[in-house]
Amino acid sequence: MNRKNLLQWLPLAVFALVMFTPLRTTVLAGLQRGLLATGLWNADAPTVGAAPAANTLVVPTSVATYPHQLHLTALDGKPVNLSDLKGKAVFVNMWASWCPPCVAEMPGIQALHEKLDPEKVAFVMISLDKNPAKARAMLKRQGYTFPVYFPTGPLAPPFDSNSIPSTVILGPNGEVAARHEGMADYDTPEFKAALEQLAH
Repeated sequence: MNRKNLLQWLPLAVFALVMFTPLRTTVLAGLQRGLLATGLWNADAPTVGAAPAANTLVVPTSVATYPHQLHLTALDGKPVNLSDLKGKAVFVNMWASWCPPCVAEMPGIQALHEKLDPEKVAFVMISLDKNPAKARAMLKRQGYTFPVYFPTGPLAPPFDSNSIPSTVILGPNGEVAARHEGMADYDTPEFKAALEQLAH
């Protein structure tokens, strides 16, 4: 094969390498993250306190008991229930290591996590990976420190979704303050301020 023929096949070889190997998620996530950074991709975070979607469970703030009994397992294997976070605003994100939009929004979520008081705002990053080892490897590789959990059963409303990433913001009594399906840039001063306001 001469050099001219080789150069003609090179783009196809690179495309195949990206699309049909484990590099696919990393490359696509990088491209999507770049689009988020430039603002070319309109992926605004949801407005906290806005009217939630029609299929979202809405719980009045006066309810004495926490409405969500979502059983999870922490990375260290410890069982956790979402109701343990009563009294805090809660950022719940469903994701998977094989999902490029999920991976693309994670640097912004990590940055937001580092800026907020953990005594007032809790992060619950729920991995939907069937193989938890893949999620653990990705988290270690990227150096993320936000709390990650695995569901112990099917996700109930308002956390069940047909698409990921999917994010639900809960108020201190478990009321749904916002819900968003798809990638978003959460590391903005406006979204940070809205979470802090919700936590009071």
